[in-house]
Amino acid sequence: MATGGLDKDEPLRDDVRLLGRILGDTVREQEGEDVFGVVERVRQTAVRFARDGDPAARAELAALLDPLPRDTTQAVVRAFSYFLQLANIAEDEHHIRRRRAHDLANSPPREGSLVFALDALSTAAVSPEAIADFFAHALVAPVLTAHPTEVQRQSLIRNHRDVAALLDARERQQLTPEEQADNDIALANAVLTLWQSRMLRPVRLKVIDEVKNGISYFRETFFTELPRLYIQATQQLQKRYPGRTWALPPFFRVGSWIGGDRDGNPFVTAEILREALRLQSAAALEHYLAEVHELGGELPLSDLLVKVSPELLALAAHSTDHSPQRADEPYRRALSGIYARLAATARALDDVEPLRHEIGHAEPYPTPDLLRADLKVLAQSLKQNGSAALAGGRLRRLLRAVQVFGFHLAPIDLRQNSDVHARSVAELLRLAGRCADYEALPENERISLLTAEIATPRPLYSPYLPYSEETRGELDIFFAARELRGKYGAAALPNCIISKTDGVSDLLELALLLKESGLLLPGETPRLEVNVIPLFETIEDLQKSAATMDALFALPGYRALLAGRGDEQEVMLGYSDSNKDGGFLTSGWELYKAEVELTRVFARHGIRLRLFHGRGGSVGRGGGPSYHAILAQPAGAVSGQIRLTEQGEVISTKYGNPDTGRRNLEVLLAATLEASLTDHENRVEPAAQFHAIMDDLSGRAFAAYRGLVYETPGFTTYFRQSTVVSEIASLNIGSRPASRKASDRIEDLRAIPWVFSWAQCRLMLPGWYGFGSAVDGYLAANPDGLATLRRMLRAWPFFATLLSNMDMVLAKTDLAIASRYAELVTDADLRAAIFARIRGEWELTRRHLLAILEQDDFLADNPLLRRSLQLRSPYMDPLNHLQVELLKRHRAGDTDERVARGIHLAINGIASGLRNSG
Repeated sequence: MATGGLDKDEPLRDDVRLLGRILGDTVREQEGEDVFGVVERVRQTAVRFARDGDPAARAELAALLDPLPRDTTQAVVRAFSYFLQLANIAEDEHHIRRRRAHDLANSPPREGSLVFALDALSTAAVSPEAIADFFAHALVAPVLTAHPTEVQRQSLIRNHRDVAALLDARERQQLTPEEQADNDIALANAVLTLWQSRMLRPVRLKVIDEVKNGISYFRETFFTELPRLYIQATQQLQKRYPGRTWALPPFFRVGSWIGGDRDGNPFVTAEILREALRLQSAAALEHYLAEVHELGGELPLSDLLVKVSPELLALAAHSTDHSPQRADEPYRRALSGIYARLAATARALDDVEPLRHEIGHAEPYPTPDLLRADLKVLAQSLKQNGSAALAGGRLRRLLRAVQVFGFHLAPIDLRQNSDVHARSVAELLRLAGRCADYEALPENERISLLTAEIATPRPLYSPYLPYSEETRGELDIFFAARELRGKYGAAALPNCIISKTDGVSDLLELALLLKESGLLLPGETPRLEVNVIPLFETIEDLQKSAATMDALFALPGYRALLAGRGDEQEVMLGYSDSNKDGGFLTSGWELYKAEVELTRVFARHGIRLRLFHGRGGSVGRGGGPSYHAILAQPAGAVSGQIRLTEQGEVISTKYGNPDTGRRNLEVLLAATLEASLTDHENRVEPAAQFHAIMDDLSGRAFAAYRGLVYETPGFTTYFRQSTVVSEIASLNIGSRPASRKASDRIEDLRAIPWVFSWAQCRLMLPGWYGFGSAVDGYLAANPDGLATLRRMLRAWPFFATLLSNMDMVLAKTDLAIASRYAELVTDADLRAAIFARIRGEWELTRRHLLAILEQDDFLADNPLLRRSLQLRSPYMDPLNHLQVELLKRHRAGDTDERVARGIHLAINGIASGLRNSG
């Protein structure tokens, strides 16, 4: 480990060199000396170009790559792609190494750590009572989605974990020469396995494949690290405030959309929802069974040597284990009984046969609370009889796991587009003879009709009426949800989300569908069984969001439903579609303003607001560091409760490794704690002045962005010909279609392929376009404006985070490479005109951003990321070059499947190099 005066990044370079050498040896052994020679010459030339910017090196690179035979081309693409994957592993391990070195050195607390957050609370004189109230009402919930930006197969991700574990062993252990040799062989074998594994999926993922992939992160990280986080938080609080007893409720949960997100995905059905919950439940019970089995080996305590509680003796007496060999081991006998009941639960709930058969027959646990009660008997007996330390390890973690994961593992959100709800409601009303043409009604008449129908116990639905396939599918989902909540508990399916919400009737339509399925019970005291959550996505919908909720809360019927849910209402904000609609700057600002206005409306109505942030991995879809993003929220917008999506490649990056996973979970808790209880928004400057300037900038940026994307004739053609958007659609990285409708319009394209495509050609346009024009116009009207923008940067976390994210995005752009993709546009005039506009805006954005940041180049204050990009650039450039050449051949009619495969391999490799491309 690098210490003292040594270069702290030298171990990273050592690991990268080691993995690169092993990969090179593997290429030589598997593909032959000639292919290895080509790979090495391409690498050296690309490194020279990246280092010196030598135009001759770029020409030499083209001369090397263009004439390559097709099989050699694929080998080169695979070699550079796998190097980037291995470099990612080395970087992740280096981050873990640096965090451990920091902690071992007793250095000041890391930003984003729980200790750092508690220090901030102490500095702000936040009382322990306020902290206790925070935890009493808190909800922190990352939500896993199946958004298709994870290009890596699960087989490769598992291989990456093996490589990471071997690097970790070299770092943490003092290996003997024999152990070192074994580690070397294992690393070489892991890289060989990687080389001989297929990088691409041959068929499109199914929804159940995505469910299984999501569950794998619970096995890898969440089962162990989430209970550890609870224990860490409890210990930290107890240490700082010893006068209180800190018993934290289950405030931190991991949710999921996988298997419940029907928006644009026709493959999510009632049967899929049932199977998703069955698989989730089976995974939770499998974990409990394994932990109980291990506890049996850890607690062979004899009642001849230690006292035990009467409750434990009773639990042991009721056990199915009557072996005389364990007659004096009450903990083991009790655990055998618990295991038998868990095994019976797995069979009853999920039709799963446990790996290890139980001793004797037992009744299943009706609820996870009863399982937890039995485990508590063991813990209390240990604590009461001199064995408290034995209650503090695996048993304590298992108790917390059962409380957090229950028998359902993760709550699944149901989501559907408002247009689908409207059509289903219209059909129900028409066939019941209640309204012939609901969709033709104006908004006020819709609200009146829906309010009346929600209040009456008379159903509209009849099993004897001929509903369309779409309406039948929607009703089946809700009927299944009611059934599954009875089977797995209400926590299994707590939320219903309405995509593209733009008015009050959208929420009432969902409420009516819930009533028809028994999830909303009308009456004098109506009861709503699930949360009805609007998702505001477009710029216009964000601007109307506060007014929409204000009008909704004014309805006595809906207000009564909220009263039954503790006067809490969740609102989801869409980062991806608002960006595609209005551009990076306007999207960020309208989201911020929506939060401010929603906070005011909710406070006026006495309703607790919980915001759900629909963020993607890339900055163009709301991504960026979670810690700073949460602290950049306006005052009052967090208030102890936050949910946010974790999508695609972000899931494996954040949670694919237990150490990294625990760190990211801790960051979410620490940021929520700080944002909720400290005045994290600096009040030195008057907010009104800053807000007025942002309104000015946003208006100018919106005009520039919309002017290019939606108002320039031929832009759609330019986009489709200069990017890999069509090829991404056939990459088999997700179960749902790339577009909402069969259309070439950008409006109908999903935000993910929109952002992904711009990342592949190294323009990253959704993450910056419009900012340069906005600042240029503002400074022309305000000659002293630069000083004001710099004050905004220093004083306002929102503005600082906005610019920091843009700085990161622009550092990943490469106009020289982007110009190669522009050459794919067949209309020379269109190509020249649009690329000139993009280049001009990029140059304006770069100049103004660096002036505000007072930097000479991108990432001046983030040397680690700058070095990372410098390392990656020589390996991504050849991939981009080859991708362009392959696209030319493919679009010219070359039907050789090696060409199409090469394009997809290059997409995979470039995504690995960029890390957060979608």
